[in-house]
Amino acid sequence: MIIARSPLRITLGGGGTDLPSYYREHEGLIIAAAIDRYIYITLHQTFVEDLIVKYSKLERVTSLADLQHPIIREALNIVGLDGSYLEITSMADIPAGTGLGSSGSFTIALLKALHAIRKNLVAPQELAEQACHIEIDRLREPVGKQDQYIAALGGVTCLRFLRDGRVEAQPLNISEETLNNLEDSLVLFFTGYSRQASQILKEQDDKTKSEDDSMLSNLHYVKQMGIRSKEALEAGRLLDLGEILHEHWRHKKGRSKDMSNPQIDEWYELALKNGAVGGKLVGAGGGGFLMFYTRDKIRLRSALLNAGLREVRFRFDFAGAKIIVQ
Repeated sequence: MIIARSPLRITLGGGGTDLPSYYREHEGLIIAAAIDRYIYITLHQTFVEDLIVKYSKLERVTSLADLQHPIIREALNIVGLDGSYLEITSMADIPAGTGLGSSGSFTIALLKALHAIRKNLVAPQELAEQACHIEIDRLREPVGKQDQYIAALGGVTCLRFLRDGRVEAQPLNISEETLNNLEDSLVLFFTGYSRQASQILKEQDDKTKSEDDSMLSNLHYVKQMGIRSKEALEAGRLLDLGEILHEHWRHKKGRSKDMSNPQIDEWYELALKNGAVGGKLVGAGGGGFLMFYTRDKIRLRSALLNAGLREVRFRFDFAGAKIIVQ
């Protein structure tokens, strides 16, 4: 049996500039952090010739071409396995559709496990590129490269997306004290709204490809805020980061009418009145998790828990994708 895991993530700056429609013309930059909430993939070799796949559904097929799950089908093809005599099971600490990069993390954990069964040694960046190839090139999903890279690499990382498709990844130069203070000052609350990111991302992708002035201006500005977030973190100016998050959220909402809703806006304002400096919906928007930087975690936690939100506590993950059982 092989069990692989890869971390979910939060975005601290530059979100949305990792889509090919943007970075191929303008280059992108994102500050992302892997967290200790994971996607797990279990591979088990069986005595039955069929391929058995367990996720939110159960599939049992005699031919890989008949498998409905697109990511698993493409990953098996890339690694060179037909799936026979194999059982694949996925589990997650956080449900899909909540803005923490679950699809990219799932693909990374799956590839990590499949390469392990083939005894292939694959570097994290190569693993990330294979995952991007599956989601962006093969499946034509309107997604970026942030989730795959941070799931493979882990850490608090600056990702630069170059025009030629290459990604430069560099851990932020942050002191241990700043990292500890950052972990202690960030909070995540589940809104109760799950959503498919593809609709919002497709709207952004289409507008970017058509060179919509308002969308491009928005993304240019968000990229500059990503650079400012990096500078603030490396200088230990965490209060500045909180203020940048607030500014980021105001601009992010301008990308789509579906980015937020009146209830989410109400919770956000409640947070600002109870110790939050700034925050945003993590991921593409529309639902999922609200993340805040706060000067008073106890007060903020009390206010949002009383409002009916559920907190998910976390620490940063610096291991990235790994095999935990083999």
